[in-house]
Amino acid sequence: MDISGICITRQSTLRDALDMLDRGGLGVILLVSGNRQFERTVTDGDLRRLLLEGASLDQTLAIISERRSIVVPENRTRRDALELMQKHTIDHLPVVDGSGRVVDLVERRGIDDQILLSTPHMGDAERDFVDEAFRTNWIAPLGPNVDAFEHELAEMVGAGHAVALSSGTAAIHLALVLLDVGPGDVVFCSSLTFAASVNPIAYQGGEPVLIDSEPESWNMSPAALERALEDARRKGKLPKAVIVVNLYGQSADMDPIAALCERYGVTLVEDAAESLGAKYKGRASGTFGRIGIYSFNGNKIITTSGGGMLVTEEKAFADRARFLATQARDPAPHYQHSTIGYNYRMSNILAGVGRGQLKVLEQRVEARREVYRRYCAAFAGVAWLEMMPEPDWSFSTHWISACTIARDSRIDAAAMIQRLSAEFIEARPVWKPMQLQPVFAQCAYFPHGNQSVSEDLFNRGICLPSGSNMSTEQIERVAETVLKIGQ
Repeated sequence: MDISGICITRQSTLRDALDMLDRGGLGVILLVSGNRQFERTVTDGDLRRLLLEGASLDQTLAIISERRSIVVPENRTRRDALELMQKHTIDHLPVVDGSGRVVDLVERRGIDDQILLSTPHMGDAERDFVDEAFRTNWIAPLGPNVDAFEHELAEMVGAGHAVALSSGTAAIHLALVLLDVGPGDVVFCSSLTFAASVNPIAYQGGEPVLIDSEPESWNMSPAALERALEDARRKGKLPKAVIVVNLYGQSADMDPIAALCERYGVTLVEDAAESLGAKYKGRASGTFGRIGIYSFNGNKIITTSGGGMLVTEEKAFADRARFLATQARDPAPHYQHSTIGYNYRMSNILAGVGRGQLKVLEQRVEARREVYRRYCAAFAGVAWLEMMPEPDWSFSTHWISACTIARDSRIDAAAMIQRLSAEFIEARPVWKPMQLQPVFAQCAYFPHGNQSVSEDLFNRGICLPSGSNMSTEQIERVAETVLKIGQ
């Protein structure tokens, strides 16, 4: 805030003060000495009382009494300021520096505005599709929105077939079922990911083997994957599948990964839950594996509230996935089941939301890329902070703008996240690697090299607010706060 327009001295008149109050529109002005040393706040009530006591509009503020006003030091957090306001039942709080000079004014309105990590961003078309579902009474799973959503997404990413499901996790689970993963089978998976990438392996009784990241994209390391595959070949137990995860909207380096899978005869599954709209060398993320999956969870780049999609070039896989996702009901006049099925289909209502969201995917991607660009510009030349890299072969959506704090920085990632929280800015650590999770701690793990890249990224990484509906002012507030904390 530019406070020059709300600072006044005792040499000014009551008329001047009333005029400043009227122009400022805050209900308060700040009485300062010549060098802007803070004295007290002045409200319209203070001025009215002087006039009622007989003062004239042309008298100076020399007549106003001294009073100790509540102030907050400039190094205190927004949370500190809000607590002071609540304690003293005030709506404005002057901010002073170490010498007592006023440098800012904090207002109760807006001080506790939370900047969240990644919020849903709804458009206009979603309601039309949902209203049509209500009008036609298609509110249960399946229906015209589901069919259209599958067709429209498959066409957008260039996949042969798509199956709309209740979650991305359900899509991964069905992928493993389609690949006949069972008890004792080995499945390789990226280590730097959310647990939902690995949990379905356990659902099937499989054995997860975790593959480290590489520093260029933070995604699965081809070097670590090659060592893991060669080790498995020597032991005579190659994996049934490799699940490669595209982290934070960025594709993994798919050419060497796909080549390794082909060389060893292992099926590739692409977990593109976070990367719908991303590209690898011009080709849509999620379309490189035999099966790909997307997520439409509430915080994803587009959302259906909750939902997912399985994509494949193989019609037999898509047909089987639909059959299994609808409780594996046999084609009989009565309810008959010859195999175990799942309740995994997306509802017609949520598919309507997805259709509307799909129409604005390109705008949402561009908005998130702009958030990333603004962070990069704000942090350019800052030695202690580095944004997540984007390799030349990658077109990332930057679903999440992530960064790392240098090892020798005066503040670490955990402290930075805590300090940002005190300023009502939500930041989070990067995913805790699966080999560090108690439930998967016993799993085999292949690091990128002599050191674990995923563990280093976890120790130093921060996910910054990245929503496509962030305002320029919010992005600037995040960047300025990060820089202030890290100085």
